Formats: sequence, C-alpha cells, structure tokens
Amino acid sequence: MRRVKSVLAGVVALALSSMALAQQPGAEQYQLDGAEVTVLAHGFLSEEELLTLRLVGQNPEALSIFIPEGSGFAALAVAPDEGFVRAGMPVASASAISGLPDIGSARDAALGACNAARNGGPACQVVLEVAPR
Repeated sequence: MRRVKSVLAGVVALALSSMALAQQPGAEQYQLDGAEVTVLAHGFLSEEELLTLRLVGQNPEALSIFIPEGSGFAALAVAPDEGFVRAGMPVASASAISGLPDIGSARDAALGACNAARNGGPACQVVLEVAPR
C-alpha cells in the first residue's frame, strides 16, 4: 500500500508540474536589424493579436510604429480579459513602454501602466519584449 501511495504521489506531482508548464506562454524569438523581439504567446491572445505581434517581430516598420523610441528596451503588457486589439482597434489598457535601460524596467513599467488602466479581471501580462542588439 505504501508503494502505491508513493507512486500516486509521484504521478500527481508530475501532472501538476505538467499543468504549470502548459500554462506558461510559448516564446517566439525574432531578429531584426538592431533588435531582438520576443513574442510571448499567451493562451488568452486572439489569433488576430498573435498575428499582429508576429508582424511586429518580423517587420522593422511595424516595430517602429509599435515601439517608436527605437532605442533601449521595450515591453508590451495587456490585460488577459481585455487583450490589446478588439474589432481592429487598440485597447486602452494595453501598454507599450520603450526606451528603458533594461528589460526588467521595461516589463515593470508596462505592467504598471497596464494594471493601472485595466477594468478589473486578472493582472496584466507581458506579451512582447524588445531588446537592442
């Protein structure tokens, strides 16, 4: 009986760790002239939002429109219940911050601005990161 319990405990632990891994977003890396763009493909993002993020990661013109500073680190945070594009229009709570000295500062600033602007629901999540190369 003791062995069955320990095997069961191991299976439960493995299942829980697998569930935790499944909830983490997939990271997609893109290299542009002078920038490395990371798209964090959270499950709450719509197909339109994912396509937009991927375009930003692959097209220097789209990146410059999205993150106009052009230098320093940048991040985009969105509220899971609100997203960042709805009916073809940007959502007010989506916050892109650029021109910061490191990625941690960019993440913190984007999350702070997004959480201050969201209409309740789950806390904002970073969906895009830009680092100069």
